[in-house]
Amino acid sequence: MKIEVLTHAKEDLFDGYLFYERQEAGIGDYFLDSLISDIESLLLHHGYHRQFFGFHRMIARVFPFFVYYRVVGDTIYVDAIVDQRRNPESIKRLLLRSKRGE
Repeated sequence: MKIEVLTHAKEDLFDGYLFYERQEAGIGDYFLDSLISDIESLLLHHGYHRQFFGFHRMIARVFPFFVYYRVVGDTIYVDAIVDQRRNPESIKRLLLRSKRGE
């Protein structure tokens, strides 16, 4: 089993990093470390999370973020990393965009 973090999810990680780094120096690094650890945990726990909009949704342990992913064959595709406080309709649009490959 392997994990592939798709471009949109990498951009989400970078945006989160910038947001937290602006709050206080070093918090952005902590954000990245925490989310990367959560993503790596999917190697053991993939597929156990409830599905929303056709994606599994894992709740990050430390920061208020969702990790949306799909399992296809022996690959876990991380499609989006989204702030939990976003409007559910905007999350749905974001995920549908990801599913279409935009």
